[in-house]
Amino acid sequence: MQWSALTSAISGPVIMFNPEKTRRAGFTLVELVIVVMIVGIVAAVAAPRYAATISRYRVEAAAKRIEIDLKLARRQAKIASAGQSIQFDTVAHSYVLPGVPHIDHPNLDYRVELAKTPYDSSITLVNFGGDAELLFDGYGCPDSAGTVVVQSGEYQKTVVVDPDTGEAKVQ
Repeated sequence: MQWSALTSAISGPVIMFNPEKTRRAGFTLVELVIVVMIVGIVAAVAAPRYAATISRYRVEAAAKRIEIDLKLARRQAKIASAGQSIQFDTVAHSYVLPGVPHIDHPNLDYRVELAKTPYDSSITLVNFGGDAELLFDGYGCPDSAGTVVVQSGEYQKTVVVDPDTGEAKVQ
């Protein structure tokens, strides 16, 4: 084998520089504008559904919280063998359990404000025998049946208290 054939076999083929074939890969401004428009359209379609889902979640969480706190008031009455009330405020969208210590502030009464985060809901109707207060006796029986209606956005949930057993249920 000759020396020139050996060196060409080792060095490989010679590549010539061609400016037409060295175009850089990337996106044009038109392509970027089209992608941004598509993302904007998808976001505009998804935003109302997202807001509705959040409202539905908030009203369900608020109703469940009321149900659990009604059960808490009933249990506190049974434990103490004394009356325990729960007082609703439809103006402030809150309720309080007098005599039950707040979880974070033991020197204050247990209070829940549904108008604040994470619930961002309102109490639209409270009816316990004509008033906004429910009283459980020492045996856990309510003084009357009643309902609490909470709302967030266009969604509503109703919490019903059974007059015989005092059990609270979300409907």
